Amino acid sequence: MRRLSASSLTREGRDTLLLLAVLTLSILPHLPRLPLWSSVSTGLAILLRARMAWRDDPLPPRSVLLVCLAIGMGLTVWTFHTLFGREAGVTLVCLLAGLKTLELRARRDAFVITSLGFFLILTQFLYSQSLFIALLMIVVLMGMLTSLVLAQRPLGRPSIWSAMKIAWRCVLMGIPVMLALYVLFPRLGPLWSVPADAGPRTGLSDRIKLGNVSELAQDDTVAMRVKFIDVPPVTSKLYFRGPVLDFFDGRNWMARPRNPALISADEVFPPRPSGQVTRYQITIEPSKVSTVPLLDGTLLAAPTPPQTEPQIVREGLNWMAAQALADRAQIDAQAWLQIEHGPREGSPLLQDWLQLPSGYNPRTIAWALAMRQSAALAEADPRRLSEAILQHIRQQNYRYTMTPGDAYLDADGKPERHLIDRFWLDRRSGFCEHYATAYVVIMRAMGVPSRVVTGYQGAEINPVDGWFVVRNSDAHAWAEFWQPGEGWVRVDPTGAVAPERIERPRQTFGRRNMLPGPLANIDPALWSRIRDYMDASNHRWNLWVLQYSRHRQMQLLQDWGFSSPSTTDLIRLCGIVIACTSLLGVGWLWWTRPRTPRTPWRRPLMKVHRALVAAGLPEPGSSPAPAPALTWAERLEHLPIAPNLQATRQALIDALRQLDALRYAPQTGHQREARQQRSALVQAIQQQAQQWRAIKRRDRAN
Repeated sequence: MRRLSASSLTREGRDTLLLLAVLTLSILPHLPRLPLWSSVSTGLAILLRARMAWRDDPLPPRSVLLVCLAIGMGLTVWTFHTLFGREAGVTLVCLLAGLKTLELRARRDAFVITSLGFFLILTQFLYSQSLFIALLMIVVLMGMLTSLVLAQRPLGRPSIWSAMKIAWRCVLMGIPVMLALYVLFPRLGPLWSVPADAGPRTGLSDRIKLGNVSELAQDDTVAMRVKFIDVPPVTSKLYFRGPVLDFFDGRNWMARPRNPALISADEVFPPRPSGQVTRYQITIEPSKVSTVPLLDGTLLAAPTPPQTEPQIVREGLNWMAAQALADRAQIDAQAWLQIEHGPREGSPLLQDWLQLPSGYNPRTIAWALAMRQSAALAEADPRRLSEAILQHIRQQNYRYTMTPGDAYLDADGKPERHLIDRFWLDRRSGFCEHYATAYVVIMRAMGVPSRVVTGYQGAEINPVDGWFVVRNSDAHAWAEFWQPGEGWVRVDPTGAVAPERIERPRQTFGRRNMLPGPLANIDPALWSRIRDYMDASNHRWNLWVLQYSRHRQMQLLQDWGFSSPSTTDLIRLCGIVIACTSLLGVGWLWWTRPRTPRTPWRRPLMKVHRALVAAGLPEPGSSPAPAPALTWAERLEHLPIAPNLQATRQALIDALRQLDALRYAPQTGHQREARQQRSALVQAIQQQAQQWRAIKRRDRAN
């Protein structure tokens, strides 16, 4: 009979629907990264099993599941070209979990699905260790444990709430051990950094292909967080310097391989700071490049104590790590917002920043040469030429847009060869990378050394914790040109077409309400406040939990009195904590063990019981020890014995009956006399039992 209402669900149907709901919640964060066929197949399998549980329908035959499994494995190989690896493995686990629900018949199947659910919880942290994912997985964990408790209680119809309370009790009992292991378990190098949070997250690159910065500008994830010790600079001064791109092949801007002469140029032409120093602390997310994006003008930087990684060195105004940041890094730094750098006078090194590929963008180069040869600019210095280009941008109806259209295909639909020509002379609409790259091409065509600089510009302050948040949507590209007598001068062509992009706080520029449906009507101020609290909580989670590293462990041991702590000390402390916790657990189990109620008569009856058993009398099988005195008396009455034991048996029977009568006699106020009488009867029974044993021994000897 089909079930059509929740009240008529069987116990098995209810438990199955709970398990399916929790399993679905554990798979949901994986959906954006799963292949479409895997998401659809897994969802259909779970929905089909939910329908069967609701309607009490029969399960499909196993042969159908085997065919589906074979198809799923084939599609996995077709998609990833392997069955191994993180992406292929997660895809298979999700598919197997969905198919396994279609053969959920017995408790054993529920245990298998629950185990797959626990494994899916772990796989989430291979991609993200954010606070949101951690909280969501706690909810999934409690649901899995609740389902596991229900599977362990097959009788009756226990409520979900009662099973959940047992699950919570188990979790609370395990929290002390969990915290101890978190604090003391040794961090095992790369194994501790396997999750994707330890992989690249920020999107800066050491090359630009028109469109890349646009993709970053649509990404609202956090790239860095900055806390200023001194008065923070105005927004228009917040330039975080990333890779410098100086080589152009006609389509791509790239960072030239490191030239030892250019690196040593910093020693010949050291930066010349002036003005007030700005001290700040910055937390940088893992990135794809070895350039560390610090505030432009930073001359002093080092990992925040007690951390010693990453080791970074300065090359000009760029800070470089030995390799791309694989872990979240926290750095203390000092920057001078007024700074000159690079050679003041002409140098052969500057020729590297005059290079232009031949055969590309002829119209733009011709336009630049015509401007340079005009009467007004024939004798102009680089600064005057730069101002003329910016003035042209302001006056000639250029537009700033993140959707410039299909600017990379020609009229025949083929890839455009002359990208700068198409932007500068035809479209006249683009975003920061269009303006920066076109500006540098024009300046080089005029004979002025110049280069493209990428990084981040602007930040939004979080009023909850006072940290400035730099997002991937703050990714930016600007330019530098060489001015005789000064060196490299920063110029931002985007500011000429969209000054609001540079000068306004990021809260007021380009921020859209991304909430779907009815949620879009939420008060923007309320949503912004919620967002600030979430962001501050994530930052605390990152610093206190995810960045708890081996260095912090050693610092903690030093605070506890270890002069030179090592991994061995951590292992010993872990062992001590686990041993002490185990002993406490055993003690708790012993203390809370089920106990038989003890009465004042238990001890004397046990003495009688032991004495009679020691005499060789068989125990009454129907009564647990100690057997009542009357039971022993009845046992002796029906026991066949030798004639020489008749008198002893009768004495034992009389004493046992008196003891039983004393036990059930009405209570009087003379408790002391009753205890004395009880002791006398017990002694008499013990003596008669000894006499019984002695007679039996003599009979055996004869």
